[in-house]
Amino acid sequence: MRQGRSALIARVEFPLLLAGLVAAACLWGFVEMVEVARSGAPHAFDTDILLALRVPGHLDTPIGPHWLQGAMRDVTSLGSTSILTLVTASVVVYFLVRRQPRTALFMLVAVVGGQVLGTLLKLGIERPRPELVSHLMNEHSYSFPSGHAMMSAVTFLTLGSLAARALKDRAARIYVICLAVAATLLVGVSRIYLGVHWPSDVLGGWCAGFAWALACWLGARLMQRRKQVEEDA
Repeated sequence: MRQGRSALIARVEFPLLLAGLVAAACLWGFVEMVEVARSGAPHAFDTDILLALRVPGHLDTPIGPHWLQGAMRDVTSLGSTSILTLVTASVVVYFLVRRQPRTALFMLVAVVGGQVLGTLLKLGIERPRPELVSHLMNEHSYSFPSGHAMMSAVTFLTLGSLAARALKDRAARIYVICLAVAATLLVGVSRIYLGVHWPSDVLGGWCAGFAWALACWLGARLMQRRKQVEEDA
């Protein structure tokens, strides 16, 4: 009896513990990136990575074939405000059609809350965009943290966690989460390639976005246990 109870506790609590540890690690990483962002001069790894992505002697020309620049613009649009708003609105309406208003509200609060948090962080740190290389896209907001990196993490990982909860097959759940993580990473890499962010901006955005998404996931688990969110969400 005791062994069965211990196994049940371990099975239930381990995912929560792991998520909490990862969230704590992300917060630690974000604090470290804040220190880099607030330093007077760019960090060596920031400049080295940006320069490595440009043709030597031609800082306005990115490395790689000609089509790669267009592809990176397409990828980076996945993290744009318009695309993420469209995706979020579609998911919210889907849950409303499914008569799951509390889950729809949870999704909306998670994404909107992440957007508000990201905006406040930008205004609080006020890091300018990199001028080391030419920008391949026009951007006018502050640089740290990367809004595209952070909001793609918030949106895609929150969606992935909700979708995974509805899937019974373990392999399918792993695939959905990996797909969300891969999309998030690609968006962040595209921001560095296009020269509109320092690498530390993107790392900070990933850390903040992952931490917020994990916090939302933990909140969803708690709400489900208390029957405040529909079970099949």
